[in-house]
Amino acid sequence: MIAYVFWHWRKPDVTAAVYETRQRDFHGALSSSTPVGFITSFSVSLAGAPWANNGGETYEDWYLVNDFAALDALNQGAVSGSRVAPHDAAASVAGGGVAGIYALRSATKLTAPGQALWFTKPAGMSYAELLDRLAPVVEREGGALWMRQMTLGPAREFCIHGSKLISLPSPFEALGLQLYSVWP
Repeated sequence: MIAYVFWHWRKPDVTAAVYETRQRDFHGALSSSTPVGFITSFSVSLAGAPWANNGGETYEDWYLVNDFAALDALNQGAVSGSRVAPHDAAASVAGGGVAGIYALRSATKLTAPGQALWFTKPAGMSYAELLDRLAPVVEREGGALWMRQMTLGPAREFCIHGSKLISLPSPFEALGLQLYSVWP
């Protein structure tokens, strides 16, 4: 499973209520008329991610698809058919955005999370060791571990989603962010 992750923020003259309504309208249109390979999406609001809106108020959308081929269908499908008007309405109030691509490495639940931990692989640790050390954490906490693909995106290399703040073992150092559901 692959996730297209889009961080975006509203124009200064747009209220959060208007912005979030337009986001929900777009996600609703996408979920009712899905492109090939599309699984689901969720949107959260947050603050403190240095790679988005200089760490200020930001929205983070996760679009889950089957594979890289489905990203093309999502890209085309998001701006066509019954989705074009809600997409354009949402885009018209956005002040900016950045994006990345993440692959699911392990999960027990795939729901809109309440917390996110963003981190990089510790120096000298192999990817296999990282995955082995974090698998029990993900399992115990009912979370999901995502890994950035092809260095596409401004955020840190790994993200663990969970319903509550998760503690990582040493030597991991993570940026923990509280997430507030916008969609669904």
